[in-house]
Amino acid sequence: MNAGDRVRVERAGQSYEGVLLPSSTPNHVVVKLDGGYNVGIDRDEADVDVLESDVYDVESAQDEQGSSEIEFDEDLPTVSLISTGGTIASTVDYRTGAVTAQFDAEDVLRAVPDLAGMANYRGRVVANILSENMTPAVWQELAHAVEEEIEAGADGVVVMHGTDTMQFTASALAFMLDTPVPIVFTGSQRSADRPSSDNVMNAVCAVEAAKSDCAEVLVCMHADESDDRCALHRGTRVRKNHTSRRDAFETVGAKPLGEVEYGAASEANEVTFHREYDERGAAELALHDGLSTAVELVKFTPGMDVSLLEAAAAGADGIVLEGTGLGHVNTAWIDVIEDLNIPVVMTSQCIEGRVCDRVYDTGRDLLDAGVIEGEDMLPGTAKVKLMWVLENADDVADAMGESLAGEIQDRSTPWL
Repeated sequence: MNAGDRVRVERAGQSYEGVLLPSSTPNHVVVKLDGGYNVGIDRDEADVDVLESDVYDVESAQDEQGSSEIEFDEDLPTVSLISTGGTIASTVDYRTGAVTAQFDAEDVLRAVPDLAGMANYRGRVVANILSENMTPAVWQELAHAVEEEIEAGADGVVVMHGTDTMQFTASALAFMLDTPVPIVFTGSQRSADRPSSDNVMNAVCAVEAAKSDCAEVLVCMHADESDDRCALHRGTRVRKNHTSRRDAFETVGAKPLGEVEYGAASEANEVTFHREYDERGAAELALHDGLSTAVELVKFTPGMDVSLLEAAAAGADGIVLEGTGLGHVNTAWIDVIEDLNIPVVMTSQCIEGRVCDRVYDTGRDLLDAGVIEGEDMLPGTAKVKLMWVLENADDVADAMGESLAGEIQDRSTPWL
């Protein structure tokens, strides 16, 4: 048997059928199942039957390095595709059977032929990392890349990004860039080798959003479990609320800003918006990339020792607290907070609603201790904003209380 053969593997009464992959060790048989998952089986304990030879040309898949031929059409807008890695830019390493982030922007075009004819494309790679390895330094590098692409004439920018920390990077760019064109983040919950992958639809809808009139930082991901539309979330109001569903992202406290109805490769993809937004061309391109990296987000829990707060604050320029309810912590923390002598911003662990420290005694004491109310900002967004405000605003408290990039809503009211 050879890699690329279709095989059936019997082991301990279990049967596995799929395509044989190369294994990184001689002791295991690695099979890609029809559902998209890989399974590794001890070779000594496996009974393998070859059902069909050479159904998949693994060597060609590994060696294929052809370049994309992208034709320019003067009637089409230009969209810059920027890759930072993540599942949408990942493929299978046929030596190990693992999914790895190794595509550059041109590979995305080859992998998603549906993008052809929608726009003229320019591509660049800023990073090739999984999103858990994202850092503020990469945010800054990405912001510079986006600015350069817009200066070079891009009518919109699509950023390919891993989903786990996408909301943080989207927030960072929303604060760092004044943009005259759409900047659309997209990713994939399921890699391209799986039948249920969402990479094609998300990429197509993101390009459509990048051609729209909404010149904001957006996150474009599946709106529901069906393959019919993507939601467009404001980058500072979005949260990943599920580990693995394709519709994992939700706008907190409101409906998504807009949506893209997904047609097919030959059909139009309609973009609609539900609320006011910054229009294309209204802002002059500007980059404000200063960030303080010495900001910590601390989640308060019952019984938590205040020494953890003191440790987080040591050497920090600011702290964001994720308090209970309307924005509370144990009353024993209040004197410690007052003595920190750095900005402390209060947010809530509750998914919806806003902080109000004027209702209960604890809240009023926190305000007297100098705590800044975070309104209805998401805790992660508040951290990114405080990082930015510390380097770019004269008055931290005033700037944290002002909506700079749609991160604070005017009112917290039921919206369903």
